[in-house]
Amino acid sequence: MNAIAPHQGRPALTSVVNALSVDVEDWFQVGAFEKVIERDTWPSLEDRVERNVEAILAMFDAAQVKATFFTLGWVAERHKRLIRRIVEEGHEIASHGWDHARVFTLTREQFAQDLARARGVLEDAGGTAVNGYRAPSFSIDKRNPWAFEVLAEQGYTYSSSVAPVAHDHYGWPEAPRFAFRPLADADLIELPVTTAMLGDRRIAAGGGGFFRVLPYGFSRWAIRQVNGREGRPAIFYFHPWEVDPDQPRVADAPLRSRFRHYTNLGRMAGKLTRVVSEFAWDRVDTVVAREAAALDAAT
Repeated sequence: MNAIAPHQGRPALTSVVNALSVDVEDWFQVGAFEKVIERDTWPSLEDRVERNVEAILAMFDAAQVKATFFTLGWVAERHKRLIRRIVEEGHEIASHGWDHARVFTLTREQFAQDLARARGVLEDAGGTAVNGYRAPSFSIDKRNPWAFEVLAEQGYTYSSSVAPVAHDHYGWPEAPRFAFRPLADADLIELPVTTAMLGDRRIAAGGGGFFRVLPYGFSRWAIRQVNGREGRPAIFYFHPWEVDPDQPRVADAPLRSRFRHYTNLGRMAGKLTRVVSEFAWDRVDTVVAREAAALDAAT
């Protein structure tokens, strides 16, 4: 663990434990390919998610860390034994929605139905309550803040659905960088994915493609900045397909999408092993509880 100085306005901390998360979707379900792979073809495509999650579970076991697996209902319906294994090994199961539809493409009613459908399958498979949610492609932003109301109505404890940066696929640069309560009349916590500061500029630093494509030193610098200068936990994520260099190639996807998706797949497992060993990690729900207590203490 990393010793840090107390952060102004927050309780004194002797160490920072970061939130480790996996967005469980298969290689053909990613936002980068959503315009070239139709959903109705998914059942006919090679299923690789189980073997990849099993490799991740082995990695976490070796490092003795626990994490949160934000899982698509579509995946959970087909891999119920895998979901139960995740829970039995002490990790948290949370929702990633049903089939990776971006929230801003749904009506309020459609979003409510998507949440309920995914949660039902996840809870049945895992045998435990689902209290957390992450929007596909961080698709809660200034266009659809009503999504927080729906999450609160359905009893979710927290969301980790906001990327407080500008990006061509997602982003809400005006949102707070750290945990906040988006609703005045609900206890729901939003835990944005991590950003770092480069001068006055926010830069994405929470894992995924940024972690995979950029040198490891960038992520180390960003996490140390957030833990040390800010006294806050980093919120880190990645996907099972990112540890799978042998996955099928989608030749007709745009060049930018292929670059983002395939670059450094063969190096990802080694980088992950390094980051989970170098910093302190825990499940997202555990980190949320600590952040909620800090918000309460500050009011």
